[in-house]
Amino acid sequence: MIRNFLFSIAFFTGIIFISLIFLPAFFLPRKIVLIGGKLMGYWTGFCLKIILSVKIFVKGKENIVKNEKFFIAASHQSMFETFYLQTIFNSPVFILKKELLLIPIFGWYLKKIGSISIKRNKVTKDNLDFFKDISHMINTSNRPLIIFPQGTRVQPDERPMFKKGASRIYEELKVTCQPIAINSGYVWPKNGPKNSHKTISISILKPISAGLPKEEFIKTLEKDIYTELDLLN
Repeated sequence: MIRNFLFSIAFFTGIIFISLIFLPAFFLPRKIVLIGGKLMGYWTGFCLKIILSVKIFVKGKENIVKNEKFFIAASHQSMFETFYLQTIFNSPVFILKKELLLIPIFGWYLKKIGSISIKRNKVTKDNLDFFKDISHMINTSNRPLIIFPQGTRVQPDERPMFKKGASRIYEELKVTCQPIAINSGYVWPKNGPKNSHKTISISILKPISAGLPKEEFIKTLEKDIYTELDLLN
C-alpha cells in the first residue's frame, strides 16, 4: 500500500508539473507541446520502475511500420499505454471521450496536440465528422492514429469482441494497421491497487496491410492481439 501511495503522489505530481511548465507552449507550434507528451510517457516509465520495481519489456520493434502511413490498434488494460506509447511512436494521435477535453489544463493539452474527441453512443455533428477528422489528420501529418479496439480498459483475462468502429477506421483510412498487445493490467489494473515487482510486456506485432475486407480485418486483428496476450500472460 505504501508503494501505491508513493506512486500515485509521484506520478500525478509529475504529470501536473509537466502540464504546467508546458502551458506557455500552448501559444507555440504544436510540435513543442508534443514534447510534453513524450516527457509524460518517460515519467510514467520512471515511476513504475523506481517506485514499483516494474520492468518494461518491448518486443517486436522490427515490426514497426516504416516509410508509410499507418495507424496503431492496441489492447487496453490501463492508463499505462496512453502515456508510454508516446515514447515508442512519433506523437500518436489519440481518439478519446469528449469529456476529457473539459479537464482543466490537461484537457487543454489534449486539444492542443490534436486529439480527436467523440461522444460515445450519441449521434452529434461532431461524431458525424469523426471519420473526416481522422482522415484529415492522417493525410496531413506523419503522426500515426492510435485506437483501442476493445473500446475501454478491460481486465487482463477479459476477451471482449473488438468494436466495429476499428474496422470502419481501417476501411476509411486505407493504410496499414500496426497491432500491439500490452499486458499492463497485471501491474496497473482498471480497478484496485497496483502490483510491484512485475513486468509489463509491449508486443509490437506484424502489420496488417490495407485492402482486406473490413470483416476479415477485424477478425484478424482480434485473433492476433488475443493470441499474443495469451502468450504474454
